[in-house]
Amino acid sequence: MTMPKPFSPKIFRPDGTETDRPARGLDEEALRAQSTVYRDDALAGQTLLITGGGSGMGKAAAFLASRLGAQVAICGRDAEKLQTTVELVRSETGQEVLAIPTNIRDPDAVEALVRQVHGHFGKIDTVVNNAGGQFPQDAIDFSRKGWLAVIDTNLNGTWWMMQEAAKIWRETGKPGNIINIVANVERGMPQAAHTCAARAGVIYLSKTLATEWSQWGIRVNCIGPGVIETEGFRMYPEEALARFHEANPMKIRGNAWDVAEAIAYLASSAARFINGDLIILDGGQAQWGVVWPAGMPDYFDEGGAA
Repeated sequence: MTMPKPFSPKIFRPDGTETDRPARGLDEEALRAQSTVYRDDALAGQTLLITGGGSGMGKAAAFLASRLGAQVAICGRDAEKLQTTVELVRSETGQEVLAIPTNIRDPDAVEALVRQVHGHFGKIDTVVNNAGGQFPQDAIDFSRKGWLAVIDTNLNGTWWMMQEAAKIWRETGKPGNIINIVANVERGMPQAAHTCAARAGVIYLSKTLATEWSQWGIRVNCIGPGVIETEGFRMYPEEALARFHEANPMKIRGNAWDVAEAIAYLASSAARFINGDLIILDGGQAQWGVVWPAGMPDYFDEGGAA
């Protein structure tokens, strides 16, 4: 089987600083060539705010939503990356994307972001919390800064976005829709305990808020990708990359378009009765295997088993 050419969120080193290794994933040429099952106006009249919209799954989601007729706003910390999404959408669809550099760890910045997007478009229908970051490492070796960097982005940043959007919807009396990009952490995530803790928090926070906020017409759901080829692959050692596809029974990797189409579904009217759910996109990994993102320890690698 031919593997799709590889296209994530911020990448952290174990000490909490960011790294910048060469990117992998669906490039812009590949994104332009992707087909979709959705009709061209599937999201017409909708406004989406997507975090982490400058690369990977966020970029693919912004591109697809624009193709389907939605108004799109994106945020991220890297203004240059955001601009690549703006230019891609403009050249392919003729639509403009509102790009606002934002650090979602800062609750004041998040409040300003949500208010600016709402003021610009007059509404927000769906917030897609895609921004996040992590690094592969044995949990016992996490630095304090490294742990806090992942928790603050993946859990706290997602919460600030959810809360500020909900405040707008409660104030205006308009319904809302939140889609949180997490991971399937039911079996745990060796060498990713920090993001496992954060993502589990987001999943059960989402289930709780799906009930609590339904009184204001707000739906909250999660998408849990498995092994998805994005720029984030630059943080993994080649030893780990060589085995990633073996973590699911399909023996393939997903890509950013798989996630983008799931986001489009949850943003569409077809998903109006889905609330408090977790949609898993992992090729069956939950029933099959475990990913070792820093390489499988010898203790578990008897006879070179996958």
